[in-house]
Amino acid sequence: MDKASGKLVKEINLNHVRHTLSNVETATKAQLAEATGLSVVTINALVKELVTRGEVFKEDTVPSGGGRPAATYRFNANYRLALVMLLKEHKGADVLMASVVNLNGETVRREEHSIPLFDYHCLDERIHVFLNAYPAINVIGVGIAGQIVDGAIAVSSHQNLKGVRLIEHLEKTFKLTVLVENDVNAAVSGYCAQQIYEESDCVVGVYFPDNYPPGMGIQLNGDIVKGKNGMAGEIKFLPIDVDWEKNINKKEFVNIVCEIVQTVNAILAPNQIILYQSHIQQKDWVRLWEGYQKNYPSISEPNIVVSDSFQSDFNEGMKALTLKKLESYTN
Repeated sequence: MDKASGKLVKEINLNHVRHTLSNVETATKAQLAEATGLSVVTINALVKELVTRGEVFKEDTVPSGGGRPAATYRFNANYRLALVMLLKEHKGADVLMASVVNLNGETVRREEHSIPLFDYHCLDERIHVFLNAYPAINVIGVGIAGQIVDGAIAVSSHQNLKGVRLIEHLEKTFKLTVLVENDVNAAVSGYCAQQIYEESDCVVGVYFPDNYPPGMGIQLNGDIVKGKNGMAGEIKFLPIDVDWEKNINKKEFVNIVCEIVQTVNAILAPNQIILYQSHIQQKDWVRLWEGYQKNYPSISEPNIVVSDSFQSDFNEGMKALTLKKLESYTN
């Protein structure tokens, strides 16, 4: 085996031990060998290296059935941390939510700040604060209501973000890996991560924020469908005559939602559609959708769920996507 191949095998084995110990929390070397299928000799070398790095803690010994006591080892979930920052809408106002998350997905610290006029300098200020407090942060994930094209934010509900090369700016400023994701894409990813479904299913989320145009995210075969330049799901460009920044009466809103659902269903035939909005209850939606279908029938019948959990799904999705980046980060 050449040197490069040996290094790759070693890193694969290290990741195997990391994930195993993360799942079981504590284990002896013998237990790790049994769980991973690696030899005790290999486990000894790998655990020693992980302890030296600080990724694993050695704890008190435990009885081993009459023989010499065996040391136990605990995964250090705080060895690397992720900073997850969400620009979200709450009751018509912009809020920046920032969370420090460890490798077990546990939130170490969380803050929320109301932002009257959002621009990327707000992110810089908060990131500096968190990096000073938590130097173990290795990855930054940012969720925005927008899309990046050729490195610059091309579509956004926030005028001050348009044209900003956010990933490039943050990576240059903080020398860390940065992930930026659209809010609805992240929410659909977060929703699916918390549900039991077939990976081949097509799941669509449509978000209707107050006083902003709607957006859509699509997950298929376990991955977010991006489309050209990441523009899949920009349904605010559908030829629907509506001013999203004004109050819309309920009857008009219902008709618009039905029209969008009908369009999505005809084009994608998804298994499930999540309607993120606060104006229609599930029981009312069933009746309204059935009435609409009498005039505009569909050959495909998706499971349509009315949900008010957009913000929590957005948070879970960004956390999962950022942790995925963090776990792939190696020394």
